[in-house]
Amino acid sequence: MLTLDDAVALSTWHQGPRLRILDLLRRADSDLTLEAVIDGVTETPPGAGLSDQLRRRAARALAMARRLGIDAVPWGGERYPVLLAPTTDAPLVLWMRGNPAVFDQPSVAIVGSRAATPYGLEAASRLAGDLAASGVLVVSGLARGVDSAAHRGALAAGGRTAAVLGSGVDVIYPPEHDGLCDAIAADGVVVSEWPPGTAPRPFHFPARNRIISGVSLAVVVVEAAEKSGSLITAGCALEQGRAVLAVPGNILSGRHRGCHALIRDGAGVVESADDVLAELRTSCLRSGSTPDGAAAAPTDPIAACMQPGESYDVEALARETGLPAPQLLSRLLGLELQGTVRRVDGGRFVRAGRTC
Repeated sequence: MLTLDDAVALSTWHQGPRLRILDLLRRADSDLTLEAVIDGVTETPPGAGLSDQLRRRAARALAMARRLGIDAVPWGGERYPVLLAPTTDAPLVLWMRGNPAVFDQPSVAIVGSRAATPYGLEAASRLAGDLAASGVLVVSGLARGVDSAAHRGALAAGGRTAAVLGSGVDVIYPPEHDGLCDAIAADGVVVSEWPPGTAPRPFHFPARNRIISGVSLAVVVVEAAEKSGSLITAGCALEQGRAVLAVPGNILSGRHRGCHALIRDGAGVVESADDVLAELRTSCLRSGSTPDGAAAAPTDPIAACMQPGESYDVEALARETGLPAPQLLSRLLGLELQGTVRRVDGGRFVRAGRTC
């Protein structure tokens, strides 16, 4: 583990070998310093000048974050999203405005066309609202079109949503979504790997797609053309072992060719939120949880470690069961849908009556 200051400093090392840094952090059996990481990932150590420069950048970013009420959450920290942490290219630091604990909920990403038709907007809004009403965190990218429709649909249903930006969380793009961003942060969270004050750049948006998929159990693509940027998110999801689903559309319009290509390649077809929930339930059954309506067996690692009347957070259950976070969250969702586990305040879980 690194201190917060050193983690932020490393995240500002734009030419640094991020994958090698992550690999070193994952293999470390003790706390590391900024200098130790730099020496460990470079063949010719660059000397003290680099670490001093990175620390100055980190100090400026953290000072701005404190003024703006933005949290810096380092990789390996308690509030870092448990689904994202094991991914190959996880950000070293996430800057968050809002409530990081929302990532303890099962989450689904909804992405699609910026120039969406009324059909695409309605599909995204309805799916997001129904998923949010079922206790699912809706994740998207705050872009025009499908993304903003998904965020608004989740909020209208009284649910929570997370927006992943291609700029600092204090630099809203597109600017007309400033009010929407405030509404998301009120009960959900706005996230970026870029420090406060960072302007949107074209290359930031493809990069942020791996975060959108990385914090989600599944990605639903709505109205994507043949070369849509949403397909990048779907590709990231497949690489990360997430479920990919698509909403079919008019065969006479090229606006849906990307979705139809995904379906031909094996993506699940989504006509309603029930299809998404069924996919999550199926995933949890593949992971070994019990069928609908069945009581969790005493040998189930999750049920066995949950004492009646006590609540558990995801990290505690992961330690107790030894299950990877994506598999654990999927199974918890399945048990929750079955009524054998109940979610309580703070993203914690309790056994729900005798069926557990």
